[in-house]
This record gives sequence, C-alpha cells and structure tokens, in this order.
Amino acid sequence: MSGDQRGSAPRDWNAASYERVSAPLEAMGREVLDRLELRGDERVLDAGCGTGRVTAALAERVLRGHVVAVDGSPAMVAEARERLGPGVEVFTADLLELELDEPVDAILSTATFHWIADHDRLFERLFAALRPGGRIVAQCGGAGNVAAVQAAIDAVAEPALAGWPGPWNFQSPEATATRLERLGYTDIRTWPQDVRVEPDDIREYLSTVILGSHLERIPAERREAFVDAVRERLPEPAINYVRLNLTASRPE
Repeated sequence: MSGDQRGSAPRDWNAASYERVSAPLEAMGREVLDRLELRGDERVLDAGCGTGRVTAALAERVLRGHVVAVDGSPAMVAEARERLGPGVEVFTADLLELELDEPVDAILSTATFHWIADHDRLFERLFAALRPGGRIVAQCGGAGNVAAVQAAIDAVAEPALAGWPGPWNFQSPEATATRLERLGYTDIRTWPQDVRVEPDDIREYLSTVILGSHLERIPAERREAFVDAVRERLPEPAINYVRLNLTASRPE
C-alpha cells in the first residue's frame, strides 16, 4: 500500500507510524479481501502489502496455499516480514517492474494503485503475474479522493510544492474499466465507494498516510508547520475518501 511512483522509485515509509495509525486502512482492506473468493489452496499475491495487516488475514484463508507479498517500501517489508513469519514470501518490489518466479491464481491490492503514475504499465505487469483464469480484486483512491485535503494543500501554497503535480493518480471507474478491457482483462467491474475516516490522531495520520510524499519535498524546518496548516484548513478532523473498487480476470 505504499510507494510514490510518479516518475521515481517507490519511496520508503515510516512503518512504525503507519502501524500506529493504519487501522482504518486495514478495515477497508479486509472488506476488499472479503470479495476475493478462495478455496484455500491458491497462490495469491498481495500487491502493496504495507506492514502486513491485511496480508495476515489473507494468509489465514489460504492455509493450503501460498501467499506472496510485495511492497515498494523496505521499511514496510521489514515490518511485514516480522509480522507474517516464514510462511509468507515477502520482498521489496516496484510493481511497475514486477517479476514473479511463477504466476498466481489471484491478486489482492488495497490502498496502493493511486501511488503509481503509469496504470497501463501497472496493469500489464499484474496481468502477466496472473495465471490464465486468475483474478484481481483491488481497491485504491479514485477520482475525487481526499478532495478536502487537496484543497487545503492548495490553499497553504507551500513554495517547495510549486509546479509539482502531487503523488497521486486518482482514476475514475469508467477510465479504469476501459483500460482493463484494452489490456485484455475480462469479467471487469469497477465502482466508487465513499468512506469517511475519523483518525484518533489526525495530525499523525496526515503526516504518515497522506502527506509523506509532500513532506519529503519540503525543507525539514517547515514540515511541521505545513502539516499544521493543512490540518487547520480542513473543514473537520476527518478524511473523506472516494475509493475505486475493481475486480477483473485474465481469460482462460
């Protein structure tokens, strides 16, 4: 669920902070996992595993199978390895360059794809990772996601962010369905979902989950003030998400 890939390698994350504040994302991820029908003997990829919270729930559903978990952040991967143990294969990977030793029966991904600029390349690599007949079930930020946060960022007008398009690629359900069809997927379904999150610590949530890529571009002495300024401009201490859900298959 990490890795700002807009023209650069995936960024690293503060895994300890993410572990503290990511319960709302875990809840969303478990809801997505519930859409993935499994017999229990499949080989499944978690594409963007973060600290492994949802991966652990996935592993419990394929006790006779095998889980492969990848993330672009070495810190996240280290945390996930510690949580998941030797029974799950966990490694650092850029999803735009994903290569697996053998294909998987299914792919799960939550809160990851919106960090990746090139969705054509992304879904090409995921298609290649699937066995014929394999399926993908995923959720990420979609068109209109965190609009109030973006408006607050724009209002703050931090000079270090001038001219930068930002780290996110929020696509519409319609554009995503068209892309998946063009790349050869079948059984495609895409739809939006509104999710409201009220973090226990809105400031840490903003710093770690939402504004991490922004903060990397801002001089260290201005970072705390930037987070405070964004927080002050939010209409309420909550995050209103628009999630893009998708399911699709690779033809037999």
